[in-house]
Amino acid sequence: MRVFNFAPGPAALPLEVLEQARDEMTDWRGSGMSVMEISHRSKAFMAVAAEAEADLRELLAIPGDYKVLFLQGGATGQFSAIPMNLTHADSSVDYINTGSWSKKALGEARHYCKVNVAADAAASNYTTVPPRSAWKLTQGAAYLHYTPNETIGGVEFPFVPQVDAPLVADMSSTILSRPIDVSRFGVIYAGAQKNIGPSGLCVVIVREDLLGRARHGTPSVWDFKAVADEGSMLNTPPTFAWYFAGLVFKWLKKQGGLSAMEERNRVKAELLYATIDSSGFYRNPVDPACRSWMNVPFVLAAPALDRSFLAEANQAGLVNLAGHRSVGGMRASLYNATSIEAVRALTEFMREFVRRHG
Repeated sequence: MRVFNFAPGPAALPLEVLEQARDEMTDWRGSGMSVMEISHRSKAFMAVAAEAEADLRELLAIPGDYKVLFLQGGATGQFSAIPMNLTHADSSVDYINTGSWSKKALGEARHYCKVNVAADAAASNYTTVPPRSAWKLTQGAAYLHYTPNETIGGVEFPFVPQVDAPLVADMSSTILSRPIDVSRFGVIYAGAQKNIGPSGLCVVIVREDLLGRARHGTPSVWDFKAVADEGSMLNTPPTFAWYFAGLVFKWLKKQGGLSAMEERNRVKAELLYATIDSSGFYRNPVDPACRSWMNVPFVLAAPALDRSFLAEANQAGLVNLAGHRSVGGMRASLYNATSIEAVRALTEFMREFVRRHG
C-alpha cells in the first residue's frame, strides 16, 4: 500500500509516472532495453531529450531567446556555476538572504566575487521577506540572486523582485507549481527532486545574452555556453532522470498545465494552514503574507509530543513529516505530486491528534 509522502526532497512522484517508468523499465518502446541502457547520443534518446525540453518550454511559456540546460550537480552546483558564468573577480553581486538555502548560495558566491547582502531576514529569525523598500542594492551589480521559496523555513516571496541587474532565482522547491513570467529572469535554476523528477538532474533556464561570459578557468561542464552549444550533451547526462522528467512534464500537461496546478496547490496549502491556525494547538511561525505553498513547517503546543505525533502519523501512513534537523518541529511538503487527498488525510489526523492529546 502506498503511503502519503510529505518529504521535502527527494519528494513524492506521480504514481501514474512511476507506473509508466516501471512498465518501461526493461523494455523501453519495444527496444528490448531499458532507457538507461541506450546511448545518450542515439536518435532515440535525442528525441526523448528534445521532447522533454519542448514540453517544459510549453509548460513555462519559455521565450525563444532562452536556453534550457539539463545538468548534473544539483542546485548546489549552480551556487558556484552562477558566479563563474556571470562575474569576474572584481564584480559585485547582490543576494537576498531569507534562510538556509540563500545562505548557502551566497556563501559559495563569496569564493568568486564581492557579495553584498542587500537584505537579510535574520531579525525575524527568517520568518518573513524583507520589504523591497529596505533593500540596499549595488549599482552596477552583475546580478541579484534570491530564493523564491525557502524549503526549510517555509518562507515564500509574495512578489518577483524588480531590479536593474539580471535576476537569478533558485526555484528548486517552487518551479512548476504555478505559472511564472520567465522573461523577468536572467537565470532560473532548479534541482529536480521536488517538482520535476528524481534527484540527479538540475534544470537551468538562461537568457541567451548572458551566455559566453564564463570566466577563464570555468570547467566546461559548468560553462553555460559550452553546455548550450552541445544541447546539454557535452558529457553523458543523467539520462534516466532526464527521461523521467519528461514523463512528469507530460503528466503536468495532462493535469491541465500550470494554471491547474496553481489552483490545486493553493487549495492544499489553504486547507493545511486553516487547520493549523484554527487548532489552538499547532502553530506556523511564518509571516502569513510570506507563507509557502510548498513547504509548511509547524510546531506543537507541547514539544514533548513531537515523537508521539510522528510515530502515530507513520502508523496512519503519513510519512516524512519531521521538520529539518536545524529547526525541529514538523514540516509537510506539498509538491505537485502530493494529492489533495493526502492533505485531507493529514488534516484529519491532526484534528484527531488534538482530540486525544491536546
